[in-house]
Amino acid sequence: MRYFAVLILLLFPLVSHAQDWEDRQVFGSQNPTSTLRILSSTDTSFFAPIIENFIAQRPNIEVQYLVAGTTNLDEIFRQNPDQFDVVISSAMDLQLKLANDGLAARLDGISHPEWAQWRGSLFAFTTEPAAIVINTEAFAELPIPATRQDLIEVLRANSDTFVGKVGTYDVRQSGLGYLFATQDARASETFWRLMEVIGSLDAQLYCCSADMIDDLMTGRILVAYNVLGSYALARSETKDMLTVILPSEFPTTMMRSALVSKAASQPALAEAFVNHLIRLQSDGRPQDFPLPSLGAFQDTTGRTSISLEPALMTYLDTLKRQTFIREWESAIIQQR
Repeated sequence: MRYFAVLILLLFPLVSHAQDWEDRQVFGSQNPTSTLRILSSTDTSFFAPIIENFIAQRPNIEVQYLVAGTTNLDEIFRQNPDQFDVVISSAMDLQLKLANDGLAARLDGISHPEWAQWRGSLFAFTTEPAAIVINTEAFAELPIPATRQDLIEVLRANSDTFVGKVGTYDVRQSGLGYLFATQDARASETFWRLMEVIGSLDAQLYCCSADMIDDLMTGRILVAYNVLGSYALARSETKDMLTVILPSEFPTTMMRSALVSKAASQPALAEAFVNHLIRLQSDGRPQDFPLPSLGAFQDTTGRTSISLEPALMTYLDTLKRQTFIREWESAIIQQR
């Protein structure tokens, strides 16, 4: 795999001056005739094989890949839509609002299922469940929870073991965490009971799944709630150390999506990349691509549990968001 890091500060003077990227990489030609700029919330290691496959057919291009958290990504793109060609995020609601606000180009040349796109301008390419992930060794003598209620019961019955050892997203910082939390709350009151129990145990709050998985492996935490199961399953070193549980009572499954900026400097190349991404993420994709396919996790109707539809933007309303965050803080921040 041939990709090299560069000082993006030199390449993006308008947006990089004050931006602390989670990662920034350049793939491809050192003397390109065209440059594709991708803003993404997905860890570089997951996208490197996809980008390498894309540039293998286009030896004269480079791909600049910049990683930011889901909330920061939305803010960065809204402020500088002409600085990026493709935007990729796991926060479905924020992505849908970008498209609904007219910041995404309509791509008429892409064939995709209706349930996995929004008006020809936003395209889902994975299905990925929110999971309960546990440190396997810590549960050697404890029942493995199959549902959220099971998790509540095991945490309550073994509170001394789990004080300071349960992690979840900080929904004030993470767009994906906020999406998962609001969708859980819509589906069941169990979510609020679970948040109160986790809060009583001095919850550890995180920006992203990768950090939760790292801390699960070291034993700093023993349980992570609503972590991206696909991230845990994709890391081979976690197989014996972690157990990934998809709650059996109802799934919370998101779709990672991509759009092309309406202000893209390379619109044709950007559309070609999205088309390439969709083809690779079909069910018949090569096994060395670590992201789940679009059909990897679906319910019996063939659709994911979180749909690309206007209702998804309900909790982005300023008042509703403030109310939800206030209730979440009341439940989970009890010892700070």
